[in-house]
Amino acid sequence: MSEEAKRIGARGPIPKSTSDDRKPSSAASPPPTGKKVIVKSADMKDDVQKEAIDIAIAAFEKHNVEKDVAEYIKKEFDKKHGPTWHCIVGKNFGSYVTHETNHFVYFYLDSKAILLFKSG
Repeated sequence: MSEEAKRIGARGPIPKSTSDDRKPSSAASPPPTGKKVIVKSADMKDDVQKEAIDIAIAAFEKHNVEKDVAEYIKKEFDKKHGPTWHCIVGKNFGSYVTHETNHFVYFYLDSKAILLFKSG
């Protein structure tokens, strides 16, 4: 039986699933706070990604201004993983960055995007 015939089946066409690049990665299990986490792109070990998400959640609990959230995340990663980390937080920005291997993550926390990477 062809793939098309299997897909159509006895009840009519079944829509093909589409790939949604906003699906959460397996590394981003739902945080206990109920925040929606979607990892868009990552070149980082899973445990460090989880740490980045946890630190971002803590940053949003402490600060309301995106600049302050980014500063908090950057300084925490500088302390824990050495300099030089960069962090961008917001709803509408573009970027093209060069980063050290295994030191990049771009994710959404609810409606805010967080870009965190090490360079320098």
